[in-house]
Amino acid sequence: MGNLHVIDHPLVQHKLTLMRQKDVSTNGFRQLLNEISVLMSYEVLRDIPVHDIDIETPLESTTGVVIDGKKLVFISILRAGSGMLDGMLSVMPSARVGHIGLYRDPKTRVPVEYYFKLPSDLHERDVVVVDPMLATGNSAVAAIDRIKEYAPRSIKFVCLLTCPEGVAAMQQAHPEVPIYAAALDRELDEHGYIVPGVGDAGDRIFGTK
Repeated sequence: MGNLHVIDHPLVQHKLTLMRQKDVSTNGFRQLLNEISVLMSYEVLRDIPVHDIDIETPLESTTGVVIDGKKLVFISILRAGSGMLDGMLSVMPSARVGHIGLYRDPKTRVPVEYYFKLPSDLHERDVVVVDPMLATGNSAVAAIDRIKEYAPRSIKFVCLLTCPEGVAAMQQAHPEVPIYAAALDRELDEHGYIVPGVGDAGDRIFGTK
C-alpha cells in the first residue's frame, strides 16, 4: 500500500500478540510498547544521516561512522505517542523531542489541537512522528499539516497499528510521508477503533478509562 512499511520481524510480532490480549496489565502493555518501539526504530532509522570521523583504536588509526543525532526530532502526538518515545530515545538519546496535543472530538471525530511545542530550526532536521494508532488518520494528517509549516528536511510516521482507512487518509493528504507499522489490521469499527486492534492505546498505556 504505497509508502506503508509493515515491520514483520518475529520479535515485533511476538510482542504485539502479547499486547493484543485483553488481560495484559497496564505495566505489561506499557513495557511491551516500549520494547516494540526499540525494535521498530532500527528499521525506521535505517537511512538516518551519518558522517565519517577519524578515530584511534588501541591498535591503530581508522575511520568510523557516526550518526548526525542532533538533526533528528521525535514528535509525539499526545497523549498515546508518549508511550513510544522512551523506546525511540533509548536508541537515539541525542534526538530532540516535540509534542503535539490533539484530542478527537467524540461526535465529529475531528482532531482538536490543545498543545504544540517543537524544537527550533526544524527546517534543518529530520522528523519522526510517533503515535501508536493510525486509525481514521485525522490526527496524523492534522499533526503533519502543522509540522510542514516549519518545512523539515523529511518526515516519517511510526505507529504500532494501522488499517486500510488510516493508510488511505495519510496517503491522500501526505503521499510522500512513509508509514511504519507493526501490523496492518482489518478495518475500523463504528466507533473509529482499529479491529482486531488493542483497544484504546492511551487508556491501556496510562491505566485510564
